[in-house]
Amino acid sequence: MQAAGKRQKRTISGWLVLDKPYDMTSTQAVGKVRWLFAAAKAGHAGTLDPLATGILPIALGEATKAVPHVQDGRKVYRFEVRWGSTTSTDDAEGEVVAVSDRRPAEAEILAALPQFTGTIEQVPPTFSAIKVGGERAYDLARAGEAVELKPREIAIDSLGLVAHDVETSTFEVTCGKGTYVRALARDLAERLGTRGHVARLHRAAVGDFHDADAVRLADLEAMSPAERDAVLKPVAAGLGTLCEVRVRGEQATTLRNGNPVLLTGGGAPVALDAAWASFAGEVVATGSVVRGQFVPRRVFNL
Repeated sequence: MQAAGKRQKRTISGWLVLDKPYDMTSTQAVGKVRWLFAAAKAGHAGTLDPLATGILPIALGEATKAVPHVQDGRKVYRFEVRWGSTTSTDDAEGEVVAVSDRRPAEAEILAALPQFTGTIEQVPPTFSAIKVGGERAYDLARAGEAVELKPREIAIDSLGLVAHDVETSTFEVTCGKGTYVRALARDLAERLGTRGHVARLHRAAVGDFHDADAVRLADLEAMSPAERDAVLKPVAAGLGTLCEVRVRGEQATTLRNGNPVLLTGGGAPVALDAAWASFAGEVVATGSVVRGQFVPRRVFNL
């Protein structure tokens, strides 16, 4: 018998593009959204620091199966660097650990930016979720242990200066998975012969989800249940980076049973490394096309 006052969970699926508020963890944001929708299952596509705001795609139900595809999408960040000090966390939350009187000129900054585009190596911040010997780096750092992280290759499509004054500069970066904006600010400051940390950070896009799609948590809380459901984006909205392959009803049933289907017709693809199969506008499966057959890797029950 169900306990008194316990909410009934719903098998609801879709994407909620949240404008995550300042000073809230991604896990807290997911928990709040899951509660508001009374969703049986929820997850997020890419952690956003507590002090950051902006796009946090939250997957409900079957959309959680598409999370890896959204996480692999390009990200756009707008961030403000405060010159003259490095902090333990490379953002405004940490303690100042080094200072410099030098303030870079706009021309110097513009000249340095091309060195931080393309495929570059980056050492993640000490305070990060990367595991070292089975432990999170930030847990080791908080415990006072020395943490050495290896450089990793990251891809930065573009990095531009948006605004500049003596003490701060604002940038916009478009980058790939695994890029740490805090490390980018740290390294840029060092290249310019000074110190710096991220004072403000806003994520403006993740894959196909942008600021224009985002819903504020306060607005979500003020909505009725029906209004909340109406702002959800379909599960397919998280698969924009993949090719869509339309299948017939009987093929959809076969795919949902985990079996491949032969694609027919003049425009049927012969080979695709990654694709998603659809029927009547709904996601059936993600997978690949091999020798004219759609081979499912993950099936969706919508």
